[in-house]
Amino acid sequence: MRLFVGLDITEGIRQRVADYMSSLKKKFPEVKWVNPELLHVTLKFIGEHHQLEEIQHLLSNVQVSPLDMSFKEAGFFSPRAPRVFWVGVHASHSLAELALQVDHALASLNIPRETLAFHPHLTLAREGTGRPQGGAEDRGKGRMHKLFDHVQKTKAPEFGSMTCRQFVLFKSVMTQSGPLYTPIERYILKKEHTGIILPS
Repeated sequence: MRLFVGLDITEGIRQRVADYMSSLKKKFPEVKWVNPELLHVTLKFIGEHHQLEEIQHLLSNVQVSPLDMSFKEAGFFSPRAPRVFWVGVHASHSLAELALQVDHALASLNIPRETLAFHPHLTLAREGTGRPQGGAEDRGKGRMHKLFDHVQKTKAPEFGSMTCRQFVLFKSVMTQSGPLYTPIERYILKKEHTGIILPS
């Protein structure tokens, strides 16, 4: 079972981002765009794992206060060879604490810890493998360069703010029409924020 932990976004923000994507898609149809219905903020990609009950139990112990998030600006991983086009997520300190707690909790199941700094975002489009560092199969591709040039010349977009009160364990299934994300369990954010971060 292919799993990841993430945050849902409100329908208002989803629609505004979808409208932004639609306007760009008309100009850059060659780019591989994400289905707007799948937009989410990834906290932790777990990958193939079959200890579902153990994962659910560990996630139930994560306690962070509700957090405020605003969605604005757009950028790329990485600018020199753009492979992922994203919208930025600006949030209170609780978001970084949440990601760190999730990462820390799942490490006991030998799920690899994150080695890169947490960079919350909504992925709008991918190139090739979609990995920021690229791979051999990405060579010779560069469909995002024109999109990159266009975005650099336009005003930074803003899509609104929301208060996040839960995080979600998702199952990801690949179908002929693309990935399908199904919520398995939702976890309520209810702890009062203490400002304490677990050691990495």
